[in-house]
Amino acid sequence: MKITKLKSVHDFCARLQELGIDLPVDDQILMADESPLAEPGQIGSHRVGNRWVIHPMEGWDANRDGSPSEYTLRRWRNFGLSGAKLIWGGEAAAVQPSGRANPQQTLAIPSNKTGLAALREELLKAHREVSDSCDDLVIGLQLTHSGRFCRPNDKQLEPRIAYHHPLLDKKFSIDPQDDSVVWSDDDLYRLIDDFVVAARLAQEVGYQFVDVKACHGYLLHEFLSATTRPGDFGGGFAGRTRLLKTIIQRVQQECPDLSIVVRLSVFDTLPFQTSHEVGQPMAWPDGQPYPYGFGVDANDPSKQDLTEPIQLIRELQEAGVIAVNITCGSPYYNPHVQRPAIFPPSDGYQPPEDPLVGVARQIHAARECKQAVPDMPMVGTGYTYLQDYLPQVAQAVVRKGWIDYVGLGRMVLSYPQLPLDTLRDGEMRRKLVCRTFSDCTTAPRNGLLSGCFPLDLYYKGLPDAKELRLVKNRQAKQLREMKEG
Repeated sequence: MKITKLKSVHDFCARLQELGIDLPVDDQILMADESPLAEPGQIGSHRVGNRWVIHPMEGWDANRDGSPSEYTLRRWRNFGLSGAKLIWGGEAAAVQPSGRANPQQTLAIPSNKTGLAALREELLKAHREVSDSCDDLVIGLQLTHSGRFCRPNDKQLEPRIAYHHPLLDKKFSIDPQDDSVVWSDDDLYRLIDDFVVAARLAQEVGYQFVDVKACHGYLLHEFLSATTRPGDFGGGFAGRTRLLKTIIQRVQQECPDLSIVVRLSVFDTLPFQTSHEVGQPMAWPDGQPYPYGFGVDANDPSKQDLTEPIQLIRELQEAGVIAVNITCGSPYYNPHVQRPAIFPPSDGYQPPEDPLVGVARQIHAARECKQAVPDMPMVGTGYTYLQDYLPQVAQAVVRKGWIDYVGLGRMVLSYPQLPLDTLRDGEMRRKLVCRTFSDCTTAPRNGLLSGCFPLDLYYKGLPDAKELRLVKNRQAKQLREMKEG
C-alpha cells in the first residue's frame, strides 16, 4: 500500500499496526512554541538552534575541477533557507580527485579552497533571510573517499577496495584475482594525510566541524568489515576500525579547534540483485558464516547485530568525536534498506517489504544506539518515506529521547523549507513532499544531475529532465519486453 493512500494520522497509525510496527506518532504537527524539534541542542561546544538536520548529499553537479557550479550553490542556498540549524556536512567532498563517486563531485583539495568557502557563504546568506540569527547555526563539511564506488572520470567504475568481497566483486564486475585495486597499507597512510589536508581547508574557510564519512559502502565503511584483510587495517575489531580512528586522531592533532563527527552505517545486510522484479539477496550458502558485514549477525546476515557498532560509538566518544549520524547499508547494493522507497532507482529492484518497515528498522537501530551510549548526541536517518507524517513521527521520537536530532536528505531536494514551514506554520505544503520517485538517484546513475525532477520546477526545466524521461522510457520498454517474453 502506497503511503499516499493514507489520508489521516489515524489511517497512518492503523497501517503501522497492521504491519506490526511500533513507532510513536503525534496527532498533529506542532509549531515552534510546542514542538520538541524547536528546542535548542548542544554538540560539543556548539549550540544548535533546533533539532532539524540536513544530511550531506552528492549532487553530481560540481564543475570538473571540484568547484561549485550554479546547481551546487543553489542547493546550498536551499539548505540555508530550510530553517534547519545543523548542516551535517552539506556536501560529500572527496579528499582525492581519484576518490570521487562521480566526475562532478565536490573536492576538498587546496585548489578548491575558494569553492568550499563559497558554499558556506551562500548558505549563511540564505539563512539570514529566514532567521534572526546565525549564531546557533552549525555548519560542517563531509570528507569522503568512495572506495569501491569511485567513478572519477566517467560512468566506468575505477574501484579502490579494502578487500575482495565475493558478492560485491561479482555484482560490480571486479576481478577477484586483481589485487591492484586493493589498498596497500602504505597508500592508506598517504590517504590519511589527504583527510588531514581536507580538514584543515574546511577549518580555514570557517566550517565548524568535519564529518569523517564511514557509511553507505564507501571506503571507511568497507574497512569496518575487513575481517579477511591482513595487516594493520584489517582482521579483528581494532584493526578494522584503525583507519577511521587514525584519521580522527590526526585531524585532532593538526586541527585542534576543529570539531569532528562521524556518519556511520551501523548495520548492513547481504547485497541484493539488480532486477526489475521484487528484490532478492544474492545467494550465500546456508549455515556458512558471513564475515563481510559490519553490524551483521555472521550466522544470519539478514539480521542485525549492533554489538560492534555500539562499541565503536563508545570509542569514538572517548576519542573526542562530538556526535554520530546513524545510518545503514548502501544505496549501491541494498537501497531498500538504506533508502526506503516505493519506486526503485534504475539500478535497484522492487521493494521486498513495505518501505515503512525499512523506516522503522532504522529508527529502532538508532534508538538502540542512543540507549547504549546516551551521552553521545545522535542524528536519525531514513525518515523521508514517512512523507506527510514525517513531522509527527520526528516530534515524537525526539520527545521520547529515541534520538536527539532528525535528519533530512532526499526530502530537502523537493521541499527544503519543510523544517521552517512546520515550526513556523504547523503545516506542510503537500505538493512539495518527496514521494520517493527515486529520480534523484536514477539520474546520477545515468550520468545526469541529482535533483528532484518531478517536483522542483527548476529541475523540470533543465535539459537533464528530458534526458531522464528518455532513460526511464527505455527502462520501462525493457521491462515490458521482459515480461512479455
